[in-house]
Parts: sequence; structure tokens; C-alpha cells
Amino acid sequence: MNTDMRLLRWAGALMTVLGTGHLVLLTLTRWGDITDWVDEGAWAAVPLSLGDAQTVADLESKLAFWGGPGSFGVPLVLLGCLTWHLAGRGVAIPAGIGWGVVAWCAVGGVLLVPSPFFAGIVPGVLVIVAARRNRTPELPGCRG
Repeated sequence: MNTDMRLLRWAGALMTVLGTGHLVLLTLTRWGDITDWVDEGAWAAVPLSLGDAQTVADLESKLAFWGGPGSFGVPLVLLGCLTWHLAGRGVAIPAGIGWGVVAWCAVGGVLLVPSPFFAGIVPGVLVIVAARRNRTPELPGCRG
């Protein structure tokens, strides 16, 4: 396996670990809200109350949802698994994906200080570096 694909494997593994860790941590800290969703039904995860005064329990349930299954954790795990899989097949990930992850994690880190969002910059940079190193020079007269 060449170095570029190894960088992508690292990026995929880091994204998967960050997303999974986020979901596990939320599950451990908000277990009561999650069991309430099971007891009360799926719609209990995000109570829909338009115009009505919301209770503290409703707000806590919303917080648990948007901090868990509705957070960046699920898409980050999926992106990490996809990156790992494509790297195993020798397919380069476009640098734009890495730039998107870097921007998303930098803005999230600034808005939610203190937060581990900044750790997500590392896999984004790895994707960018792998994409830059994987570029093949275009031959004159050959457009593909």
C-alpha cells in the first residue's frame, strides 16, 4: 500500500474513532434520555411543540438528540468508513472533502470552545495531503 493510501486509511480511522467516541460518550452521559425515547416512542427524541412553553425535560431530550444521533457523529463515522474503504481500493479522496472537514471542524471548534472539534482537522489535513500527493501531472494534449 502506498503512502497516500496509508494517509487516507489514517484519516478514515481517525474520523471513525472521533464519531464513534462522540456517540459513545453521549450514550454514557445521557442514558436516561435515550431510554425515555425507547419507552415513549421515536418521536420523544425531538418533542414537537410549536408555540407552547417547553419543559426542561423537552429541552434535555432535544439536547440529547442533537448531541447524539442528530450530531456530526453519525456522518463522521460514515465518512470515515467510506474513506477507509476507498483507500483500500486505491481510490483517492478529493482534496475538497478534506477542506470541507477542516473548515467544518475549525468553525465548530471556535463556536463550541472547549470542544474536541479541533481534532477533526487532522483527518481533513491527511485527506488534503494524500490528494495533493496523488495528483498525476496532466500530459499536454491529453484531456480525460
